[in-house]
Amino acid sequence: MAFFIKKTCLVLVFATLFLGLYSCESNFKEVQKINLSEFNPTGEADTINVKYTDSGRISAVLLSAKMLDYSGVDFPFTEFPKGIDVTLYDAKGKKTFIKSNYAISYKKTGIIDLQGKVKITTEDGQVLETEQLYFDQKNEWFYTERRFVFTSPKGSSTGQGIDFSKDFKVIHSQKISGEVATDK
Repeated sequence: MAFFIKKTCLVLVFATLFLGLYSCESNFKEVQKINLSEFNPTGEADTINVKYTDSGRISAVLLSAKMLDYSGVDFPFTEFPKGIDVTLYDAKGKKTFIKSNYAISYKKTGIIDLQGKVKITTEDGQVLETEQLYFDQKNEWFYTERRFVFTSPKGSSTGQGIDFSKDFKVIHSQKISGEVATDK
């Protein structure tokens, strides 16, 4: 009988330890969940068509199949996971078309990161293609360190690293090959 009591006590001790460890593990996981902040958008939109105006005239039109707004985070941004199609208008109404498979716009810096088959086309036939391109909205300036192909009615070139004004009037390229005639 003494053996049975010792065995029963031993089983109860192990059961208590096991349940105690299990409940501690369970509580630990709950504490982890509490401290984990969820990263969810504060706003979400499908099939957007946004028109930007400046002094009563349309300066840009943005089309996208999906927009996610993360304005509630420390470094707010807007994400376009299904890409964008933008038309920019200059003061004379001349258009520049921009397409990319993905885009993210950072509110604090004013930088837009375009990714995946980025293509910029002007009405006068200039085309720039690359895999990633940044746009500084404040300075109206594009730049990349990636490989690019630039085509115009005067010729074409390829290179790695380019920056230019949104109207293509000022272009600085780094490693370039090809021929482009200039007006002098």
